[in-house]
Amino acid sequence: MKYILFLLSFLLIASANAEDILQPPEEFIAESFAGNAPKPKILWIDSEKQEIVNKIMKRNYSLKRTRYWMEGEKSVWILEEIGKVRPITTGFVIDGDKLENVKVLVYRESHGWEVKYPFFTDQFREISLKDNYRLTKRIDGISGATLSVNALKRLAALALFLNNVAKDKDYQNEPQKENGQE
Repeated sequence: MKYILFLLSFLLIASANAEDILQPPEEFIAESFAGNAPKPKILWIDSEKQEIVNKIMKRNYSLKRTRYWMEGEKSVWILEEIGKVRPITTGFVIDGDKLENVKVLVYRESHGWEVKYPFFTDQFREISLKDNYRLTKRIDGISGATLSVNALKRLAALALFLNNVAKDKDYQNEPQKENGQE
């Protein structure tokens, strides 16, 4: 009997710590560019942009640089945010200034897993970013998945903001000097 209780508790703990890899990020990137992904680029975030990132994420979200893939008007961003206690890895495809595709790639939480299904992620299609760094469309929540829903909404806004920064013609794709320092 003790053995069965031990085994059941082990299985519960193991399932709570499980990662649900829905699609490896590399596959998502390749699929987004029809199998011909461009080389990754690096976007450096200066202190001014970091303040905006923190505003979008509603917390201190340390982001000094991030990789992205861009060809023409299309870009792909792989970003992570904590749902309740563990990160949710999400892929974003942006065409022009609108979200084309949002997909949860790795889900590590024990609750809120409904956000990984198309009935939820399809709501993000054709959304862009307002001047106040909010999404242009309301996203319907999921009962019991509020933290995961909010995490994906913040990540979508962040991906759109980073896309705008990467497309800025005055932006140089290298670290900016601040106060004479690198």
